[in-house]
Formats: sequence, structure tokens, C-alpha cells
Amino acid sequence: MIKISNTVDIARTLRAALMGTALAVAAVVTGSHIATAQSAPIIYPSQGQSLGEQANDEAACRSWSQQQTGFNPARGPVYYGGSGSSGGEVIRGAAGGAALGAIGGAISGGKAGKGAKIGAGVGAVAGLLRKGRKKRAKQQAQQQAVNQYNQQLAGYNRAFGACMQGRGYAVN
Repeated sequence: MIKISNTVDIARTLRAALMGTALAVAAVVTGSHIATAQSAPIIYPSQGQSLGEQANDEAACRSWSQQQTGFNPARGPVYYGGSGSSGGEVIRGAAGGAALGAIGGAISGGKAGKGAKIGAGVGAVAGLLRKGRKKRAKQQAQQQAVNQYNQQLAGYNRAFGACMQGRGYAVN
């Protein structure tokens, strides 16, 4: 049975391991940046078209651009969820490590408490690293979705601009 003082030692060991690893993982994890979508082209009626006529032409060109590119800019890029900072991986890793460490310590000389402390620290670090890998994978998937959306939006905007120019508008 583990004494209260051993439990406090386990908590201190776990906290120290988590703090050092958390700083290292945070530096790696925050390196990814999500790109933003492009802005729509600016349309100017260069042949004296009325606002109503421009609105009708824009609607027709938006429809034509969607047909040509197969892309609807109203549907944004896929969003892959929140931060996922529940801590479940770290806690499960610490608990599993503590259990294995206690068993190993008990088998190798009756030092279950010491084995549990070491196992909890190692398990927590492994859980923290696993959590960081999952977060980086999610950020990478998000970045790929944004990049794909931006490429499709650029094609759509080119088609829209060409259509509007064909109807006598200046496009920037």
C-alpha cells in the first residue's frame, strides 16, 4: 500500500516532469499557422451600369463561376475541431505508468512506491507527447484544408472576374 507521503512525492515528480515537457512540446506545437482566405475581386461598372444591373450580372457570373469550377465559396474550409486540451492522454499515461511502475518495483525488490513515482512520470510524459502529436496532426489537416479552399477560391475568383469583365466591368 502506498503511503500519503509517497502520493505527495508522486504528484511532485509528475508535476516536474509535466512542466519541463510541456514547455518543449508547446514550442513545437505552436509553430503551425493557419492561412486565411482571399478576398473577393472588386467590381466597378465601367460602362455606366446601374446598381440593379450590376447585382443581376454578379448573380449570373457567380452562378456561372460555380458551374465552371465546381466550387461554392459559401462553404468554407473544413474545421477540424477545438483544442482538445482535456488532458486525458496525460492522465491516462500517468495512471498506466504508475501501475506498471508499482508492479515492476514490487517485483524487483518491494519498492512499489518508488516504481509508481517513476512510472507515473514516464507515463505522463508519454501521454503529453502523444497529445502533442495528435494536435499537430489536426493542425496539419486544418492547414491542408485551408490551402485547398484557397486554391479553389482563387480559381473561382478568376472565373468570376473573367465573366464580369466580359459584361463590361472593371475588375481588381
